[in-house]
Amino acid sequence: MAQVELKNVTKIYDKNKIIDDVNLTVKDKEFLVLVGSSGCGKSTLLRMIAGLEDITQGEIYIDDKCVNNVHPKERDIAFVFQNYALYPHMSVYENMAFPLKMRKMSKKDIDIKVKEAAEILNLKDLLQRKPRQLSGGQRQRVALGRAIVRNPKVFLMDEPLSNLDAKLRVQMRAEIKKLHKKLQTTFIYVTHDQTEALTMGDRIAVIDKGIIQQIGTPLEVYNNPVNKFVGGFLGSPSMNFIPSEIKDGCIRINNSSFNLTEEQKNKLLGKKQVLVAIRPESFNSLNSNFSFEVNVDISEILGNEQIVYFKTNEILSSAILPTNVDTSKPVKLSINTNDLLFFDVENETRIY
Repeated sequence: MAQVELKNVTKIYDKNKIIDDVNLTVKDKEFLVLVGSSGCGKSTLLRMIAGLEDITQGEIYIDDKCVNNVHPKERDIAFVFQNYALYPHMSVYENMAFPLKMRKMSKKDIDIKVKEAAEILNLKDLLQRKPRQLSGGQRQRVALGRAIVRNPKVFLMDEPLSNLDAKLRVQMRAEIKKLHKKLQTTFIYVTHDQTEALTMGDRIAVIDKGIIQQIGTPLEVYNNPVNKFVGGFLGSPSMNFIPSEIKDGCIRINNSSFNLTEEQKNKLLGKKQVLVAIRPESFNSLNSNFSFEVNVDISEILGNEQIVYFKTNEILSSAILPTNVDTSKPVKLSINTNDLLFFDVENETRIY
């Protein structure tokens, strides 16, 4: 088991910084998720930890040992790829046994380890099948099994569920979480899927343009985003950001206004404009103290709830409401102003 530490890690391609001075500590036995949009640098960061990409600047430590110049196979890590990377001519058993054969382990020990991993992953009845005879979820479990048999210090996973359908992704998320709990090993998991990040990680690191924007538990990052990017990236539908003017201690939304609390006034002192942020699910709060009417442009029914889209201060916004709300006429939306967040209009950082 091992702690992974990155110190001032930078990666430059053709004078472009893909990873920009990243400092990150992944605790022993922790499940850390690196999440961000495509092209943000998260997979490059993972490949640098694995040794599959060179580091331009900085240091990477695994189990307190600097591994900058250590060959990937000597780092005692296991890498699970997006495309499974199974050998098509080998059986499930042979695929899982392959890394142990390369270590020249005895046939008896290989057999024990492969069967133990197959038991954990519910693959014992599939050991003689070839990859082409397996479903996507089964192939991904084989890829996990091939990593498990090595008993590595660190598991690195690069979007391992992105090729699966929605239902299977939900199932595999649960299986990977159970696997982490059972193995008690350090996991670093890369995804662009915010749902995976929020449901799987002990902590999540949100990355944008090669920079870690925020690190924390899923609830910390979701409820207390440090900037507009983090707030808007996590959540579906995303957080609403409403440009608003502050006048005489009041903020106006559509044709209604509310008074700022003394604490809010102190934090927003000197500001004439602000981005008011509210999650779609925060409308119609039981403890609401402010309401305003909107005309709904579009409504999307999702079983027992609906997502409605409307204009607030000329900006398209959304709310999650019960399906029994009639959207053919103006809808009254209620919020608790104590739950609002405020962001700077210019640098988009969180003010309050």
